Amino acid sequence: MSDRKPVRLPDTAAVEAVLAGLDAMTADAELAAALSENFPGFAFSTAAIDDFYWRSDSRTVLSPVGSRLGDHRGWVERELADLGGDIAAFWQRHRDSGTKFSEWRGTSVFAHAPTGPGVADFLQLSLGREIEVLAGPLVDPDYRPYSADDLFEPSWVSREPGTDAPLLAGPDYRLSRGGLVHMKRFLARRARLEGEQRQARRPQLETGVIRELGPGHDRETPFLKRNPDWFDFVPRENRFFADWERSSASAHRIFDHWAFDIHDLEGRGQREIGFIPRPLKMPAERLLAEDGMSVHRLMERIETIDQKIGLPFAWFFLMTHGHWVDPDVGDAIAEALRAGRVRLPNQDAAVLLAWADTKYLF
Repeated sequence: MSDRKPVRLPDTAAVEAVLAGLDAMTADAELAAALSENFPGFAFSTAAIDDFYWRSDSRTVLSPVGSRLGDHRGWVERELADLGGDIAAFWQRHRDSGTKFSEWRGTSVFAHAPTGPGVADFLQLSLGREIEVLAGPLVDPDYRPYSADDLFEPSWVSREPGTDAPLLAGPDYRLSRGGLVHMKRFLARRARLEGEQRQARRPQLETGVIRELGPGHDRETPFLKRNPDWFDFVPRENRFFADWERSSASAHRIFDHWAFDIHDLEGRGQREIGFIPRPLKMPAERLLAEDGMSVHRLMERIETIDQKIGLPFAWFFLMTHGHWVDPDVGDAIAEALRAGRVRLPNQDAAVLLAWADTKYLF
């Protein structure tokens, strides 16, 4: 955080105005500085995530000489209507016409700014860094489409991060899903929503039972007797931050190592919010608990991961993410800790053992 006292938290409209004011030629280099300058008291840093995507809502039809003819879907619908909906006629008209289409493709970028000393005291902006490329011909010249859907979702063009498709515009930055979040407030809202949803089920659960069938017995146990901690449940998002704060990783800013892919959904009358943590630094290879590998070898491997990432206890948080470190590694080390066969710093051992007792994964 800079020496200037924050005047106000950024809002969506203000952030979008800053992004719209970036020059495409210098946007990558100036993004963090522009955000910091426009929001006094906040010192933004940025981090990119390699998660290539393309947008289907912003395609444009281009003439053979490159002039823009209109929105892709709308233009195709009008052409089809002019041909009475004849897909084959549309294909014959345009397979050799030189008409093409463009689309916007991008990757994710996260911007962070601390707001205080706590582990969750920071702002996160979820952004898309997007470029418009000349994607390819309006129709596949070799295969006739069978339906309008084939035209609206063109699958015959190459969509790879390293494609040599000509650049038409950008890069542009825009707020994406997850937008603008103050993490401390988000975590409080996540815990509150979880508690409210569980409390709403209390009448049902207080009368609920679990039926157990076995040799010579058929009995029912009250649900809450079997699950006494039901209403004390802590969401995995909150546990991730709490574990960071009480582990040896806490000397480091969490957003220097992780970004958080936020979701906020409404379905079947119930709201769901949360995030998937996205590592900004990855080890050279995955760590699996392979058959025959000793726990001492696992300890050597997790130490290598921590050194590679530049963060103590990095392997644990990569394990909760589930891809780079297999959860079986955590189980094996926790078992060896209990048996006194290996050692971890006290605070890290406490975190790992609590996780082994009540797991969470993303």
